[in-house]
Amino acid sequence: MAESTMIESTLSIPDMATGSAYLSRLPLANPAAAEQQLQQFLDALLADPPQADTLLSLLELARVPLCFVEEEMARRYHNKSLPLGTEEESSFQLVLFTWEKMRRAYALCAQMAEPMAGDPQFNGLIATVLHRCLYYSGMVILEHFRARRELPAGIWKDLHQFYATAEHWGVAYTPIEDALESNLQATHCAAAYVTIMLIDVASPYSNSVRNLNLIRRWAGLWAPLVSVLMLDDELEVPPYIIELNKDYPLHPTNNAENIGSDARRFDTSRLGLQLSHMLAQLRQRMTPSQLGLGEETSGHVIKLLDHLSRPWTQAASPRRFRRFATVGSARVATGFEAMHFHVSGQEFVQSDAASAYSRDQFDKLFTFRDVANPGEKLNLRANTDFPVDDWSVINHSANGFRLARSSAGQRITHSQLLSLCPHDGEHYLLAQASWLMEESDGGLLLGVSVLPGLPQAVAIRPVVAHDGIRERFSRAFVLPAVPAIHEEASLVLPKNIYQASHIIELRSDGKNQQVRLKHILQHGIDFDRCSFDLL
Repeated sequence: MAESTMIESTLSIPDMATGSAYLSRLPLANPAAAEQQLQQFLDALLADPPQADTLLSLLELARVPLCFVEEEMARRYHNKSLPLGTEEESSFQLVLFTWEKMRRAYALCAQMAEPMAGDPQFNGLIATVLHRCLYYSGMVILEHFRARRELPAGIWKDLHQFYATAEHWGVAYTPIEDALESNLQATHCAAAYVTIMLIDVASPYSNSVRNLNLIRRWAGLWAPLVSVLMLDDELEVPPYIIELNKDYPLHPTNNAENIGSDARRFDTSRLGLQLSHMLAQLRQRMTPSQLGLGEETSGHVIKLLDHLSRPWTQAASPRRFRRFATVGSARVATGFEAMHFHVSGQEFVQSDAASAYSRDQFDKLFTFRDVANPGEKLNLRANTDFPVDDWSVINHSANGFRLARSSAGQRITHSQLLSLCPHDGEHYLLAQASWLMEESDGGLLLGVSVLPGLPQAVAIRPVVAHDGIRERFSRAFVLPAVPAIHEEASLVLPKNIYQASHIIELRSDGKNQQVRLKHILQHGIDFDRCSFDLL
């Protein structure tokens, strides 16, 4: 350990050759080891930087391997339940430190460079440095979104100040190359700035990481179509503005009288035309890969682009149902076993003569097999002590709730199924976690959308036996039809059970019947809701 510390403290990168050789030896097949060496590399540059041009060249050389390593490290906490575990939290903080070190190192380049007014070479250097500062400030923000973590205070103001500096130097639209983006087009500081703003208005905490990565890709691709303009017309009051001296992203214009000279507006008219063009081509059976939108299904891309069209063209998105501020407490249970118990109010029992044991029962039987009486009937007590968390209700609408709680309680995953007993109700409803964020103090904010209808707990299993052995029943739910909102009756199944046109046996209130599964109506990380026909 002492030897390792000595190596870290004596690492020096005085020139391009030394830095290039160090980066060429990065063990990219082992991201954790590569991460440690990249940290040493950045620490050495920050502690004893070489000349400004050498420092910039070394940082540019490190960008591609660093991006690869950080994406691999970030997989450790993407799509994880909240609050994050200890190892997941450590990985998140390490990735943040890396992005912030890159931003500091690029800012150091600008401080070391000698200003030469009117020199195109100096303007190009400043434009590159400020673009990278904007890029890595944006990566800090994006990483908070992907980890579903509350943004720290001051992060938006830092981003605004980098852009304001680009405006001051007259390099906001100076074309520069970026090896991490498309090689087919140059980028500029304004595009890097707009990219992160487009991601923010796309409701990042309500999107999956898969969708968020697509949104990030498209935002970077189309950000050059958006212009950042000053408010030079006193009569012009745009619906959304940015205020460079305030710690807010793009936000609605609330008080036109208090708009200062730091206000900017986005002209998204060309972006709107691009979105319409893309949607038209997709509906004419062109594939997303042909349009450069990624290796995704057309249906998924069309749905996501439709979702983005309103915020990215700055059109107001009216709520389907009005929200009401509320004071009260809601009870929330997770996991099919717990949800089934609380919805039905009773223990789930297999109807077969030779019932299958749960994993908990099998573990008990295996542990105490030496003391069990072979002639005595096995009578293990079923686990009905399922935990329920209390959440404070912030507000509610006809189809959802906004909830909050401290860090204590069960971990929650975005898009998972929940059972919820409202503050003003007695029955448990089914809901999906549609919006999720961990606050800086460890508390959780949760938005849930309620599945239509009062659920009924049922049991299901395939009709066809395999090798003469019938499968055990699984827990599921039936939701009745709700004609008032044009919702048909549906089944809520655990993940990986649904198969189109598959026939299953459904047991409810002691009666068995067969149903044929039709099409998917809704799905989440642990469930599928599908329509069905009675046979």
